[in-house]
Amino acid sequence: MSISTGVVDSENKPPSGEDIHAPMIPAGRMLPFLMVTPLFYLWAIPNNLNDILIRQFMKSFNIDRSGAAGVQVWFYLGYMLLAIPAGLLMRRFGYKTGIVTGLVLLGTGCWLFYPAAQAEQYTLFLMAQFVIAAGLSFLETAANPFIAELGPSGSSERRLNFSQAFNPLGAITAGLLGTVFIFSGVKLTDAEVLARKLAGTYQAYLHTETLRVVAPYMVLGSIALFWALMVALTKFPALGSEKGAPVSDDKTEPGRLLQWHFAFAVFAQFLYVGAQVGTWSYFIPYAESATGVGDKAAGFMLTGTLACFGIGRFGSAWLMKHFHARGLLGLYSLINILLCLVAVVRPGWVGVGCLLITSLFMSVMFPTIFALAIKGMGAKTKTAGSIIVMAMIGGAALTKIMGYVSVVANIQAAYLVPIVAYIGIGLYAWLGAGYKVKQPAN
Repeated sequence: MSISTGVVDSENKPPSGEDIHAPMIPAGRMLPFLMVTPLFYLWAIPNNLNDILIRQFMKSFNIDRSGAAGVQVWFYLGYMLLAIPAGLLMRRFGYKTGIVTGLVLLGTGCWLFYPAAQAEQYTLFLMAQFVIAAGLSFLETAANPFIAELGPSGSSERRLNFSQAFNPLGAITAGLLGTVFIFSGVKLTDAEVLARKLAGTYQAYLHTETLRVVAPYMVLGSIALFWALMVALTKFPALGSEKGAPVSDDKTEPGRLLQWHFAFAVFAQFLYVGAQVGTWSYFIPYAESATGVGDKAAGFMLTGTLACFGIGRFGSAWLMKHFHARGLLGLYSLINILLCLVAVVRPGWVGVGCLLITSLFMSVMFPTIFALAIKGMGAKTKTAGSIIVMAMIGGAALTKIMGYVSVVANIQAAYLVPIVAYIGIGLYAWLGAGYKVKQPAN
């Protein structure tokens, strides 16, 4: 499929009236753009600390990969269950209220890590994860469509990819925070565990390992609450169907949720989030198993793959000035299918390298699917955004499946799951991502 900006077939053309060269940020809207864009950085930190928590809780609570996947299951349950309430709140009170609510919930959930660690209860950590994810559900339901609607429709994918480019910077921060401040680098042998149990010091060691997660979350929670105050004091423009919003020049149909391009997008987003979360959640165990390195070295490798993600996001924002978004989405899906296949059949440094590079090509997927999905939604944009955020439950579902496969087979075989996901995303790009605006009769 051609992704050039020259003459393309009608299915690959952007909707009539859209211009991929349109300005990214309209005059007078820079301040709200600057207040919302850092949120993409902020929410990436708890999202990607989950990959660190899985490995840390396997150690501190002595559970297997499938049990530790509860971190992602409870996290994405919060995303799924709170997305519709977030959409309803914003339909009534606007994007700003949704953002402030999300930041308060995020800060509260982070602070709940302290009593959870003191009680040494894995279940309490899962409940804190649920509250954090509830906050992130509000933030993503608000921030993604807010950025997409902040300017011309023709530049919505580019604008959202640019804001989302700060998300991997947060992911890199999470990888570094987790590797430096959470991972102790201490890996006890069976003999050392037995010796500590006999000496009565093993539980104290586990408690110390559990406490290592507290400080990063307390700092993150404080930042979230401070930013909630900053957003509350900032004037936001009314967008879309909000009261006082200007009439758009884009001629769109009244929003309908039962549209093929939207339904397929929800399914594609389910697959993408599952592929991304699963790939990163089991990257450290894969690297340890394939190469024999320790958790700290594997943690720095995870940071490397997150850096690739950031490079891809900033690069895609530039590429979309020259190529159509769905063409890049389809091409990147195909590349990741091939890279994951190599990781499955060639475990070792080659496999680790291929998994590391997949993040470069994941980068375009989430914001592009989101922006393409909400085109033509009109008054249903907030509801549509909340449904797409609900689709992030794929992060729990596919991660749990990967955990099961890794237990019954091996960690390499678990990466067959992302391959299936990328096939579905490619089919969406080639067959289901098109939306045509119906022009009124002359």
